[in-house]
Amino acid sequence: MIDLALLGSGGGMPTPHRFLSALLINYQGRKILIDCGEGTQVSMKILRWGFKSIDIIAITHSHGDHIVGLPGLLATMGNSGRTEPVYLIGPKGIKDVIKGLRVIVPYIPYELYILEDPKQELKFNVRDGRLILKDEYQESLTFKGYEEGDMNLSTLSLDHSSPCLGYCLNIDRRSKFDMEKALLNKVPKVLWNKLQKGGRIEYEGMVYEPSMVLGRKRKGIKISYIMDTRPIDSIVEFVYKSRLFICEGTYGEDKDIEKAVNNKHMTFKEAGELAMRAQVKELLLTHFSPSMQNPEEFLFNATSVFTNTIIGRDRMVKTLSFED
Repeated sequence: MIDLALLGSGGGMPTPHRFLSALLINYQGRKILIDCGEGTQVSMKILRWGFKSIDIIAITHSHGDHIVGLPGLLATMGNSGRTEPVYLIGPKGIKDVIKGLRVIVPYIPYELYILEDPKQELKFNVRDGRLILKDEYQESLTFKGYEEGDMNLSTLSLDHSSPCLGYCLNIDRRSKFDMEKALLNKVPKVLWNKLQKGGRIEYEGMVYEPSMVLGRKRKGIKISYIMDTRPIDSIVEFVYKSRLFICEGTYGEDKDIEKAVNNKHMTFKEAGELAMRAQVKELLLTHFSPSMQNPEEFLFNATSVFTNTIIGRDRMVKTLSFED
């Protein structure tokens, strides 16, 4: 089960009823924050979603409406008792941006590991009560010996006026335990649970593999997050078959296409077309222009091409359950 909270649905500048871009994902009690615009902490406080358990912060790009809330959040996490390392992921140049923002937050009681413009898929495990990274970064981050991750985070370079990343979370599920298979392969019962969690085991002179006790693969959950970009073709493959596709809809009306092109954003219809081409299950529109007072008025522009589209609103919470 995955819980998500859209903390802010606005773009450009905050308004009285709409904070700026931020999405919080709760996975096995650990949290992943994508973007951190103004108002992020306020929405978290209203929802009573804690600060201490944020293990990963992923920033799409360095424009203020996606990152200005970060210094205060980092301080609040420390004040909440956070001492374990935090991973911060972002596009090219993010290290310099964070260095500048940290001028007003010179001390935090935890390590902040910054991963700039990662090209490969990042794999995470829930270990020791937090999300742990396992990939080529692990040696430099001093984490070693963890099993392959069950949450994979991928990035995609987008088409915006500054380096910008899209994010895709794949939450894997371990295959079902097959008792008949385990008995047929004469696997000692003491190893069943360990093998189900992955990794080969040597025991009493024999080698046992997870495949000896596991049955069919179970379906996971894919969540995609695309902000501040033109609708480029590479997005379609990147978000393909997403259970939830969270996409920017800066402009609601088709007549605003010239603004969308000039400012490198999207209209509702363009987002809907991406969702249709990518065969996603549900499209959630967000990042609305401050001039758009009531996004629901323009929902038809998206649903005319992709029916299962909803309008995001601040502090909207969704729960995604695994499907067998």
